[in-house]
Amino acid sequence: MEQTEWYLEYEIQYNRPGLLGDISSLLGMLSINIITINGVENSRRGLLLLSRKDEQITRLKSILNTMDTINVTKLRKPKLRDRLAVRHGRYIHSDVDDKKTFRFIRSELGLLVDFMAELYKKDGHKLIGIRGMPRVGKTESIVAASVCANKKWLFVSSTLLKQTIRNQLIQDEYNVDNLYIIDGIVSTRRASEKHWELVREVMRLPATKVVEHPDIFVQQTEYKLEDFDYIIELRTDDNEEIRYDTIEKSSFAQADGFSMFDF
Repeated sequence: MEQTEWYLEYEIQYNRPGLLGDISSLLGMLSINIITINGVENSRRGLLLLSRKDEQITRLKSILNTMDTINVTKLRKPKLRDRLAVRHGRYIHSDVDDKKTFRFIRSELGLLVDFMAELYKKDGHKLIGIRGMPRVGKTESIVAASVCANKKWLFVSSTLLKQTIRNQLIQDEYNVDNLYIIDGIVSTRRASEKHWELVREVMRLPATKVVEHPDIFVQQTEYKLEDFDYIIELRTDDNEEIRYDTIEKSSFAQADGFSMFDF
């Protein structure tokens, strides 16, 4: 019989010795297997479970609800955020007003890379935007996530080492399994019409595209923020303000002298 994964999360009301052992024993008596267990922010524990019958989970829920030492906050089929919470011990935080916007700080780069890698693994068209100040780790995180997802990455425009603007791709680079990276500032402020023909061509591919500085990217193009499936914000700390006047000045400074590749 096929087994089903479940995610259980509970908040500890009274952390007495042996509490986790009692819950583990209960799961064992119900023939529910534990895949992973970890602490998840603010006195909570998260568990990935494996059961053969939904009735086992129903019985588990009814028993846990009688316990005064814990409060069950989630018992459901696991979502991506649940799996990452158990893996990293913290939740990914989304914007209150825009549920497709996810916020990270530099100390959470491991969680960010893992999150993006899981997004890359999904087939088909995906448009991901990433906001952040210079040298916060945006491009490095994009590339690291593509390695984790076993994807080949291609820079359509970038400022990672030198300012790069592609005007064409070779035949082998047109692949739905590739990851295409676009720097919104470089493409909109520095590029030629030939480059934009390539950008539009890439945007039509049923593949994953990641756009750095999506707000600048949509200002002078036919694309809108509503076209993005996910928006990621990366800051040095929670209080950092993402300012585009500073970002643009930094990006243009890299184009001085011989620091620009156009091919």
